Amino acid sequence: MKTIALLLAMLLGSLMYGQTDATGKITATVPNVNGSDGEVLFALYTEDNFMKREANFSAMSKIVDGKAVGVFDNVPEGTYALVAMHDKNSNKRMDFDTSGMPQEDYGTSGNSMSFGPPNWMESKFDFDGNKKEIEIRF
Repeated sequence: MKTIALLLAMLLGSLMYGQTDATGKITATVPNVNGSDGEVLFALYTEDNFMKREANFSAMSKIVDGKAVGVFDNVPEGTYALVAMHDKNSNKRMDFDTSGMPQEDYGTSGNSMSFGPPNWMESKFDFDGNKKEIEIRF
């Protein structure tokens, strides 16, 4: 009886260990980039690091005919927020004027047009680990 219980426990353990989390692809498109200088930077965040430190995933896109596309592969299912920025001078950061206003266009997955920095609650979306396409407007 102990042998059967041990074998059953090992079988269940190996089944649970062998399962992999669902991962998929998120494609973000910015269709309205003004100008062709620089590139568009994309950052995919979870709530715990949203706009505080390095993103969970990042991508960069050249601008072709006013459009930029960022692709994130192997993204596990979960809740995320996307932020995109037109890095006009290719310095890999947002530039601000002396009053603190951004000098480069940006947008989020929520496409909210509020003043101020991006907001998690307005930008978040659920990802099922399969495939998702998001349009972000500047």
